[in-house]
Amino acid sequence: MIDPKLKVLQMVDRYGGVTAAAEAMRYTPSAVSYQLRQLAEQLGVKLIEPAGRGIQLTAAARTLLRHTALLQAQWEQARSELAATAGEPSGPFTLCGFSTAATYLLPPAAATLRDRHPRLGVRLVEAEPARCFELLLAEEADLGLVVVTPDSPPLNDDRFDQQPLLDDPLDLIVQADHPLTARKRVTLADAAREPWILGTPGSTYHQLVVTSCMAAGFTPDMAHQADEWDTGQAMVAQGFGVILVPRLARISTEWPVTRIRLSGEPAPARRILAATRKGAARHPVIAQALELLRATAGELLPAGHR
Repeated sequence: MIDPKLKVLQMVDRYGGVTAAAEAMRYTPSAVSYQLRQLAEQLGVKLIEPAGRGIQLTAAARTLLRHTALLQAQWEQARSELAATAGEPSGPFTLCGFSTAATYLLPPAAATLRDRHPRLGVRLVEAEPARCFELLLAEEADLGLVVVTPDSPPLNDDRFDQQPLLDDPLDLIVQADHPLTARKRVTLADAAREPWILGTPGSTYHQLVVTSCMAAGFTPDMAHQADEWDTGQAMVAQGFGVILVPRLARISTEWPVTRIRLSGEPAPARRILAATRKGAARHPVIAQALELLRATAGELLPAGHR
């Protein structure tokens, strides 16, 4: 119901240029430029202008984006109210989330929804937080589980509803005979001089670890790189460094490593949010999914273990 050209403008704004927006939307740059020109002609305003080697949005485009967000929120609210009066839910319903959520949180909720509503086409997508927000904007996902990072949209972003779901503590993984295993109380700062094993720079995991370490008063020495928990554990077991893992993540018994729960204020943790398009949180199926996710989170990580 919302003019697709307005969504194109939103994506150009999000990605900062026509080419990047086209790639994210699986369009050609010429198709994106054509839709922007059409929209500008329909409204009789200029939407983009040159800026160095790229482009920037005009004041008129910013005004249009603000009203587009309001229109979309109203449309999502209308869909939610209509769905509440309809019969058995049907059609596609997509849940997306980062790796741990896609492993431990989303599948139980998705399975329950599938069993409750046989006509509902439930689909799961594993995606980094930034990609989850893109899928929501493109209406290719209905609900996403994301970790808060420095790149996350602010909570007052008028395109999304973001609800806290879970605070997942980060635990320190060291060799089984590491001196820190003998202490009764360990803080993140106690590992400040250790060599660290981090994820790929720019990834959610890398941002999470660096931000946590900086909050504890130090910058981690990135000695090695690993994106998978098993890979990181194998490196720790051979004495190459230490890693942080979320409490939701399982640790393999294959490697001689020890998991240490950290003390101190603030104890490192990652905040997990449930995100939907603005106005969609009251949709009956989304509301059920949120209820199921909260229940699963409470079973996996009771309040006393957070």
